[in-house]
Amino acid sequence: MTPAIEPTLVVAEVFGPTFQGEGPSAGRLASFIRLGGCNLHCPPCDSKFTWDASRFDLRKEMTRRPVDDVARQALGYGARLIVISGGEPLLHQAQPGWAPLLARLRAARCEVEVETNGTMVPNDATTALVTRFNVSPKLRAMDGDPESARIVPAAIAALWATRRAVFKFVCSSPADVDEAAATTKRLGIYPHKVWIMPEGTTAEKITASLRVLADPAREAGFNLTTRLHVLAWGDERGR
Repeated sequence: MTPAIEPTLVVAEVFGPTFQGEGPSAGRLASFIRLGGCNLHCPPCDSKFTWDASRFDLRKEMTRRPVDDVARQALGYGARLIVISGGEPLLHQAQPGWAPLLARLRAARCEVEVETNGTMVPNDATTALVTRFNVSPKLRAMDGDPESARIVPAAIAALWATRRAVFKFVCSSPADVDEAAATTKRLGIYPHKVWIMPEGTTAEKITASLRVLADPAREAGFNLTTRLHVLAWGDERGR
């Protein structure tokens, strides 16, 4: 009898315990699973090591790992919130290891948040097992791709229909907040489900940007989030 092949996923890093630094769960103790690969090319991205082959040796940055090992490490940090990030983690939905990883984490009674750029429709297993989708559509100033690549209405609608999606826009100016307002209005997303987050990888830049973004975000009826991990540890990986 041929032995069963253990499901695997391509993983950049697993780390914790740390804090969810952004969005509605900011401040909660969490562990992170960062998967490799992305379908967008955002210049300000702080995890280019998961997809930018022009700057990083992706064969060294990422490893194909058995799902049981990944889950065991993430759960071993003791946090009840597990955040699956990237890159773009929903690229892995078709992989045999994706659903087993989610099922293993949920069986351990953990909440599972998926950080996604909102360009991919979640499949049935993803929809059933993910606690929250933190959807971060990319604005014009934050992405090197055309609008047709970074804003996919069918994917946004599918994520919104789960009733477990919140939306986070990385902004650096009031004009970005205006674009976020126009985008969410066009897509039928309620303002109270939107968080505006400053772009930046230093505490100084985050703090300065918050001052610029706070009033426009308030006037639009949006929520505001900082990046706690950057305020605490700067741009240090594994934090």
